[in-house]
Amino acid sequence: MNINLSAPANPLGYGVVGLNVLKSLHGKDHRVAFWPIGNVECDESDASMIHEAIDNQSSYDKNAPSLRIWHQHDLAQHIGKGKNCAFPIFELDTFTDRELWHLSQQDTIFTCSKWAAGIVIDSIRKNDVMRDYFDDIRVKVAPLGVDRKVFYESPTQQSDTTVFLNIGKWEIRKGHDVLADAFNQAFDLDDNVELWMMNHNPFLSENDDWEWKRMYKSGKMANKIKFLERVKSHTEVADIMRMADCGVFPSRAEGWNLEALEMMSCGRHVIVTDYSAHTEFCNSSNSHLIEIDALEPAFDGIWFNGQGNWARIGDSQIQQLSSHMRKIYEQKKRDGDILNLSGIDTAKEFSWENTANLLTGGIY
Repeated sequence: MNINLSAPANPLGYGVVGLNVLKSLHGKDHRVAFWPIGNVECDESDASMIHEAIDNQSSYDKNAPSLRIWHQHDLAQHIGKGKNCAFPIFELDTFTDRELWHLSQQDTIFTCSKWAAGIVIDSIRKNDVMRDYFDDIRVKVAPLGVDRKVFYESPTQQSDTTVFLNIGKWEIRKGHDVLADAFNQAFDLDDNVELWMMNHNPFLSENDDWEWKRMYKSGKMANKIKFLERVKSHTEVADIMRMADCGVFPSRAEGWNLEALEMMSCGRHVIVTDYSAHTEFCNSSNSHLIEIDALEPAFDGIWFNGQGNWARIGDSQIQQLSSHMRKIYEQKKRDGDILNLSGIDTAKEFSWENTANLLTGGIY
């Protein structure tokens, strides 16, 4: 099967998806002509495969379907004359007119989750111009995956310290403005706990980064909080995850939340909001859920300016987060390290190979 693929390939969100989709398609003997969006950043082990896919541009099939993994406002640049297929990853429940138009012009739209698919379908149905010629069956769900060869469970930890880990670039959307408060509420200085934060954001200045860290270092539990530097490979990320007991993700909205799935795959517990795309794989059997009782306009003054809505994180949600953290801590003190077996079983269902199969099945 010939496919023309345009996507990033780098350590950022879209880049991780683009690279893993390319690897999975290539591994299934598809002939993929790859047009990278932006600079390629990859491990040496993937370099040969990527170069081969880029070289396929020289003899690409103009009639093959074109799959663009990119933002919903920029979906017009497809390759060749085949079907136009788009895979946007978004966090909010509302589209701009431009986004909606670009989405409606696709032959097939893939989303990570049923939550996201519902937003696309409902948004187009509500538009008088587009709803008459847009067929709902053009929207298909292709959940993202996790590489179990990298993110695998390990024997239980020997440390008595309960370690909570958050990974994700500094953002209000990801709940970083409330996590420190919840940690301070949950624990006292004599509790044997630590909060590890790995939150490099390449789009923020050094001063912005310092302001975030200052928020975490101004509370009573400051000495129990560690800031981790960005690492170079997913293998190193997985090693850090296996050193922690629980991933904590009080996100207001997520396009997928890959780190939460990776933590599950490593056998670690997860605390997460019960809203947005990660509800595709987070449930009461594999996660400690923070119940959401309302939405609010998505506004942070930087990336989001009220275009759509996200989960409201109020006192009740912060209290739930604190209670879940305390529960994990007490459980470890009582029973020792216990793997999240339900999380491991869930992770086994979400492979990149499955993502590739759903994409190729939906394209043709």
